[in-house]
Amino acid sequence: MTRLGRVRRLSGRKKLGVVVGVVVLVGAGGWVAGTQVRSPADAAAARRPPEAGPVTVKVGRQSLTATVVATGSVEFASPRPLALAGQVGAGAAGGAGGEAAGEQRVTRPPVAGTKVEEGDVLMMVNGRPVFALAGTVPMYRALGPGASGDDVRQLQKALRRLGFDPGAASGAYRQGTAGSVTRWYASKGHQAQQPSLADRQQLGALEESVSAAQQALLLANDSGAGGGAGGGAGSDVSEEDGAASPPAESAAQRQVRQLQLSSARKSLDLANAALGSFRESYGTKVPAGEVVFFPKLPVRLDKVTVKAGDSPSGPVGTVTSSDVVVETVVPGSDAALLSKGMAVELTTAAGEKAVGTVSALGADAAATSSTAGSAGSEESEGSTGSAGAGSPGGEEEPDGATDPTAPVQLRISVPDPGPLAGQASASVKVTIKIGASAGKVLTVPLAAIRTAADGQARVRVRRGDGTADVRVTVGLSAAGLVEVKPVDGGKLSQDDEVVVGE
Repeated sequence: MTRLGRVRRLSGRKKLGVVVGVVVLVGAGGWVAGTQVRSPADAAAARRPPEAGPVTVKVGRQSLTATVVATGSVEFASPRPLALAGQVGAGAAGGAGGEAAGEQRVTRPPVAGTKVEEGDVLMMVNGRPVFALAGTVPMYRALGPGASGDDVRQLQKALRRLGFDPGAASGAYRQGTAGSVTRWYASKGHQAQQPSLADRQQLGALEESVSAAQQALLLANDSGAGGGAGGGAGSDVSEEDGAASPPAESAAQRQVRQLQLSSARKSLDLANAALGSFRESYGTKVPAGEVVFFPKLPVRLDKVTVKAGDSPSGPVGTVTSSDVVVETVVPGSDAALLSKGMAVELTTAAGEKAVGTVSALGADAAATSSTAGSAGSEESEGSTGSAGAGSPGGEEEPDGATDPTAPVQLRISVPDPGPLAGQASASVKVTIKIGASAGKVLTVPLAAIRTAADGQARVRVRRGDGTADVRVTVGLSAAGLVEVKPVDGGKLSQDDEVVVGE
C-alpha cells in the first residue's frame, strides 16, 4: 500500500470513532434524563407519609431517686414587728399622775442589721432611750412605785441579770426596784424618769386638800364645843353659882353639828386616801415606751421603717432572731409528699451546699412566716418524682375539696448556716429527697404505663412484628421514669421495647 493509501485509511477510522462517541453520549444523556422524570402517580406515592407504627423505647435498668426541687429565699427566723408600747420620757402616761402626752419624735432611729443584746438601746425618742429586755410579757404600761404584777417581776429579773439587783423578784415595784432602775439608767448615761412637774403639782394639791379637810374638821369641832355638852332641857343659868351658862343647844342644832362633823371627817378620810394612793405611785418610773420586752435575745433588727424626726407611733421596724431559715413555696401536689423533719439540701448560686430540715408546712409556716408574704420565696420548680400520698395539701376550694395545684408555703430550718450565714434574701436551690429505689430496677417512661379497665397497670412490649401486653406493678417515679415489675408470669427485661405512642 502506498503512503497516500495509508493516510486515507487512518482518516476514515477517526471519523468512525467520533460518530460512535457521539452516539454513546446521546444515549447516556437520554438515560439520565429518563431516570429523573416521574409520572404524577410516582411523585404522589413518593410524598405519601410512611404507614403509622408504634413508637417504642427500650426498657432501662437503673436506680431512681425522687426529689422535690424548688427555689427558696434565705431569711432570718421569727420575724415580728417592733413597736413602742406607749410614750417615752416625761410625757409618759400611766400610774398616778403624769403630764399630758407630748409630741414624740425619733431622735436616733434603729439601725437595720444590728444585733441587739439585753440592755442595749434600740433607739432614742425625744432624747431618751428605748431599751431591749428579755421577757415574755409585753410592755403595756408604765412601771413605777405601787405597780405590781408579772411585768414588774419580769423587770426585776432583767435588772438582776444586768447586775442591778433589786432584791427579791416579788412582782411589787418598791424602793429597791426604783433604786435599781436609777442605777441602770445611770450606767447607760441617762437619768431614770423622775416625777414630772405635773406629778409634783398634783402631790402638792393633794397635800393641800388634806390640810383643808383637817381645818374643816377642827372648825366643826369648835363650833359645838360651847354648846351645852349636857344638853337636855336645862336652864341658861347655873342654879348653884348663879354664873351665866351658854345657852342650851337645841336638838336641831346638835343634829346639824353632828352632820358637819361627819362631813368634815369624811372629807379628811378621802383626802388622806387620795394622797396615800398617789404617794404609792410617786417616784422613779419606767415609762411604757422606754422598754421593749423580747421573748428571746439577742435579736436582729431586720427592717427599719422610721427615720430621725418621724413619730414613733405604730411599727418602727421588724426584728428577727439570729437563726437562719429558708422560705419557699411548692405546689400542693409536691407538699403532699413532704413532712416535718425531712432533710433538705440547699445549694447557693456559687454551688456551695448546706443542710436543713423541713420545720413547717402550710398554715404552720405561714403563721410564723417572715413578713407575711414578703418573704421573697419563689415559685417551685416542681418535683422530679413521687413516692406516695401525703397529707399537707394546698388551699381548700369553696366546695371543701383541696386544690392540689395550690401553692403551699414551706419553711426550712438551717441549724448550721455555713455558706448561708449573712446571705439574707439570697436565693438558694432547695432539694428534698422523698424516696429512692432499692438499687437498680426496671424503668420505663411514664408514657408507657397504661391502665386497663380492671385497674391493672400494663405495658405493651414489642414481640416480633407485633406487641403484647405485660401486667406490671408500678413503684417509685422520678424524672419522667417509673419503676415497674412484671406480674402474673409476665416477662419483661432490660432492652425490651415498650410502646410509648403510635
